[in-house]
Amino acid sequence: MANKGPSYGMSRQVQEKIDSKYDPDLEQILVEWISRQCGSSVGKPEPGKMGFQAWLKDGCILSELINSLFPGDKPVKKIQSSPMAFKQMEQISQFLNAAEKYGVTKTDMFQTVDLWEGKDLAAVQRTLSALGSLAVTKEEGTYNGDPNWFFKKSQENKRDFSDEQMKAGKNVIGLQMGSNKGASQEGMSYGRPRQIL
Repeated sequence: MANKGPSYGMSRQVQEKIDSKYDPDLEQILVEWISRQCGSSVGKPEPGKMGFQAWLKDGCILSELINSLFPGDKPVKKIQSSPMAFKQMEQISQFLNAAEKYGVTKTDMFQTVDLWEGKDLAAVQRTLSALGSLAVTKEEGTYNGDPNWFFKKSQENKRDFSDEQMKAGKNVIGLQMGSNKGASQEGMSYGRPRQIL
């Protein structure tokens, strides 16, 4: 975490709620996948949230990960470890931009400070899971890992209907609309009739 004192009151409750979303089992899957995808040179972190954050904090491993998923031209040209905070944050930003190019949606992305300051490591896990799902779905041959670790995203299933099929469909009353067979108001009563004096 950054040089920040403990939080109190509402801030502490909010941070505890964010921290409770972190999944240690998912951490193990992500670490195993990143190690297989990038090779043994990236090593493995100490177990736990703080070890996971320290492992990814400089952005170099994330950049190697995203580069390994692109079959041709690599999106992150310069991967350089640096002790300077702004360089590390810049490396993380390059990863996020490359992940967006790969197809990860903005809603699945974490903010740079979520990782660098350790504010929301569950968001980091969500981004990496979305990236893994995309890699499994694309089937470009760049994914190294168990395909069962991540779910496969649904893909378009386009159908072409003929004009006759479209016309026939207009005559069918969907079950959501109910049925009008045998519908009449015969025998219905709504209380006493209105008395006009």
